Amino acid sequence: MLEPSFWDDQNNAQKIINESKGLKDIVNEFYALVETQENLEMTLELLKEEPDEELQQELGEEMKDFTNRTAEFELQLLLSDPYDQNNAILELHPGAGGTESQDWGTMLLRMYTRWAEKHDFKVETLDYLPGDEAGLKSVTLAIRGHNAYGYLKAEKGVHRLVRISPFDAAGRRHTSFVSCDVMPEFTDEIAVEIRPEDLKVDTYRSTGAGGQHINKTESAVRIHHLPTGVVVACQAERSQIKNREKAMSMLQAKLYQLKVEEQQAHLDDIRGEQKEIGWSSQIRSYVFHPYSMVKDHRTNTETGNVQAVMDGDIDQFINAYLRSQL
Repeated sequence: MLEPSFWDDQNNAQKIINESKGLKDIVNEFYALVETQENLEMTLELLKEEPDEELQQELGEEMKDFTNRTAEFELQLLLSDPYDQNNAILELHPGAGGTESQDWGTMLLRMYTRWAEKHDFKVETLDYLPGDEAGLKSVTLAIRGHNAYGYLKAEKGVHRLVRISPFDAAGRRHTSFVSCDVMPEFTDEIAVEIRPEDLKVDTYRSTGAGGQHINKTESAVRIHHLPTGVVVACQAERSQIKNREKAMSMLQAKLYQLKVEEQQAHLDDIRGEQKEIGWSSQIRSYVFHPYSMVKDHRTNTETGNVQAVMDGDIDQFINAYLRSQL
């Protein structure tokens, strides 16, 4: 980072900075845990010499916090799969249900944004298609930070909401579904062949915020990969060229993911595994009525504090899933 030419390639420079920050955070947390352990041992020795009920209770609370921090630190070190350290591209797509499902999409968008902020990750909206009356039809986020993909890959799947609909005058209970797709963001780590003749590129006016300029020019870009049917779009930048570059990066990620999934499907076929695909295969349920509960169906992790979850407190679900995969 001290090289004079470090900032010549800003994208690569930012990648190195993120990697450096991630490594520093790990080392700093390690030494912090060592210091905490030494302090806990000293407190324990003091209690052996002079028993004190208040100090013993305080030690118990500190031990619980230390155990949780150690478990979280261990999980960080175990995120060693290919591209776990990469930034993540997260997409939300509401299912059938119109305004109700589209509103659920907005709630999940807020949840993931809050989660990212708590982890000091940067969030950029690459593409946003608003709903007809409320909510959203689709949104694509770039969530950037060390191990962003490693954590968020646990969120891929269908999320189900049960609540009394605010859009139903009769106050009836509704069930809504939103699909969450997560991919690693690539720079130059992989080579996916994309032929220009296989692409259909459209430009259009942005539907997001950005002032007068962004609505008057066709700066947004949509790319259709004809052989696979994969479609990506980006409207984050005012420049059509920059939006096209980001869209191509997203397409590269999707095509790579498609290739990996095809390989996995082939392995599953050899093993004789059957996996149900569809809205009924939700990974997590969020119940607001007739009771309050969020439950992950893969690990059976659950909590009754729905508000905390919707405010971004989803680490318990992510950690439980990642540990189940080890």
